[in-house]
Amino acid sequence: MHVVVIGAGIGGLTAAADLARQGVRVSVLERAATPGGKMRHVQAGGAAIDGGPTVFTMRWIFAQLFADAGRRLEDALVLHQADILARHAWREGGRLDLFADVERSAEAIGDFAGARDAQGFRDFAARSADIFRTLQHSFIAAQRPSPLDLVRRVGRLDALWRTAPWATMWQALGQHFQDPRLRQLFGRYATYCGCSPFLAPATLMLVAHVEQDGVWLVEGGMHRVAQAVRELAESQGATFRFNAEVREILVQGGRAAGVRLADGETLAADAVVFNGDVAALGQGLLGGSARRAARDTPRAARSLSAVTWCMHAVTRGFPLTHHNVFFAEDYAAEFQAIFRERRITAAPTVYICAQERGQAEVTPGTPERLLLLVNAPADGDLGDLSADAMDQLQHRTLALLRRCGLEIEAAPAQTTATTPAGFHGLFPGTGGALYGRASHGATGTFARPGAISRLPGLFLAGGSVHPGPGVPMAAMSGRLAAARVMAEAPLSRG
Repeated sequence: MHVVVIGAGIGGLTAAADLARQGVRVSVLERAATPGGKMRHVQAGGAAIDGGPTVFTMRWIFAQLFADAGRRLEDALVLHQADILARHAWREGGRLDLFADVERSAEAIGDFAGARDAQGFRDFAARSADIFRTLQHSFIAAQRPSPLDLVRRVGRLDALWRTAPWATMWQALGQHFQDPRLRQLFGRYATYCGCSPFLAPATLMLVAHVEQDGVWLVEGGMHRVAQAVRELAESQGATFRFNAEVREILVQGGRAAGVRLADGETLAADAVVFNGDVAALGQGLLGGSARRAARDTPRAARSLSAVTWCMHAVTRGFPLTHHNVFFAEDYAAEFQAIFRERRITAAPTVYICAQERGQAEVTPGTPERLLLLVNAPADGDLGDLSADAMDQLQHRTLALLRRCGLEIEAAPAQTTATTPAGFHGLFPGTGGALYGRASHGATGTFARPGAISRLPGLFLAGGSVHPGPGVPMAAMSGRLAAARVMAEAPLSRG
């Protein structure tokens, strides 16, 4: 059996590794020059900077992937568990670290906001762990269920009810925290899935437990994760072709039968795995015959995009750690602007990944590798931000950081920016949405397709399908897609 995998993002990589391990002939086609998809390196001032996902969690998914192939994750990646999960600061004052140890975080919260919120955090941590345990095997690591299927898998309606799908995340956080800054801090976990905490279900509180269970720093950066999984897939027999853009999924006899590349070359296949945003299929970007395989994502249902700056820059003042978040005061205004008014708020939340920190000492006055990110609407298919708009946004962003005590010497020659239009160009059909469809509302996550598309022989992987966005979830999606291929594709071998 021959399977073509379109895209070498993490979902395509894990699908290729699993399929090749089971004796399938696998060809991975990637239009970029390197693997990784959103886990990309960006050049800025001569430095290679992680310009996409920066948080490595749910290590067990990758450990199992390697173990199933008779390998050890520790032999492929050098990982260091982070002591500080993230450092948080507010424009109007206050600084708070979250730690890998729950009780240490509770003590820090007590010093920051008082004993009542410290206990609220302990209760919140227990609640997020309960949600995760309820959904780990019934949802995250399983083929996409319907709502009724999920009830059957969990087995107890009271356990499913405790996952709080009918409350918003913001409402649920109000049950645990009085200090509005803490609601901001923990509400931000909704953005890990490209959502607004004011619209996302409280179920996404499980992200807090995912981080509490372990955040890891990867030697060589997150791009090294993609390289390691590619090497695993190749060791099992998968072949990779880069700078190979697929223009059309070929259909024969009512099922996917291969692909046509941009240069006209065709490859026959018994099955195809598409590791791209499903919106591209629904828009006909992979050919009219494959258009019925998945629905387009309505603009209003798209997840967050971003404006990012990769910088090789000198910092002063604020003591950065690896992961840092800087907040303005009006969190509701930020998401109102993005999801209702389709603009970036005047004072956006700023995330900074200081990529040397936590692994090495940074000598004062020397440049370090930074990724700065602010949330943005996914309207990159309507046009790009003007140079003036980008200058103003960067000025506002750096001004907020200065109010928090951080100075960054951001020289243009050492800075590479990416806008929603840039992300749309990198990931066609998305408008720059980085997380597929937003999981807003009680049933929003069920609008994501599973591994089986509507076109027989075409299977789906990546952050726009079940179980959701983020590196570990997308990795799991590839494994689920490979399992479906083995269960449902033709048994012809070759």
